Amino acid sequence: MLRPPVRTLKSVEDHRATRVDARPAPALRRYVGSYIGFDLRGFPAGVHCGPPGRVLTAVISLSDPLEVATGVDGGAPVTRFGGVAGGLMSRSVAIHHDGHQRGVQVSLTPLGARAVYGMPASALADRLVPLDELLGALGVELVDRLRAATTWAARFAALDELLLRAVGRSAGGERLPRVRPEVAEAWRSLVAARGRVQVSAVAAELGWSRRYLTERFRDEVGLSPKTFARVLRFEYAHELATAHTPLPWADVAALSGYADQAHLVRDWGEFTGRSPTAWRRGEVLLGTG
Repeated sequence: MLRPPVRTLKSVEDHRATRVDARPAPALRRYVGSYIGFDLRGFPAGVHCGPPGRVLTAVISLSDPLEVATGVDGGAPVTRFGGVAGGLMSRSVAIHHDGHQRGVQVSLTPLGARAVYGMPASALADRLVPLDELLGALGVELVDRLRAATTWAARFAALDELLLRAVGRSAGGERLPRVRPEVAEAWRSLVAARGRVQVSAVAAELGWSRRYLTERFRDEVGLSPKTFARVLRFEYAHELATAHTPLPWADVAALSGYADQAHLVRDWGEFTGRSPTAWRRGEVLLGTG
């Protein structure tokens, strides 16, 4: 029988938001980076910009269905999900809300998608998919268990149990080809450098050509290594910009590895559909994540 893992929970609360962070069970940590429980109240209704990053994100709503669209420019249709899984994104996701959101977010590494979902991360790139479409009856059970639980600790324990079952099911069924170790190493190198490394240098370290690395990396992860490096730089800039004491944009650009502030502005516009200043002015959930 599985014993609930010992974990340290961290709660950050104010009059508007509650966030609880937890690590998954040790046996899952190769595949799952983190769990986050959130309960956001009292915000004005609007559209939250869910930025691209290094992880695949699954979100299970504990209240009303999530209303989500790929892209924040209003061109993509809004879809309602009780539980949704996404691949790596090359643009932000638009999350429509009425000022109240309550749910659980699970972050998977791109290299863990095969273990949990039974498919490479590339199959989910720039897509949002109902969780039960990927996990079947296990996905339905997961949503039901999380909604029935009355504490965050119980929800995280349920996630451990059911995700371990998903991993065991993938391992026990028709085994997918393993991630090539060179691709895994390229992914780790890009993440460690926060995208501030030349793809040609990563390829040379592996003894591959840049073109061959690009093809193999895209086949597994869903983005080219160059695009993934850009996402990583943007992710760090976004982290700096959402700090409790945000830095001036010129400092954000320099620390994130951009050539200058204009370079940051161009990438920010491509990833979010807004300028950094307009994003900061319009992002109603700023500072809660």
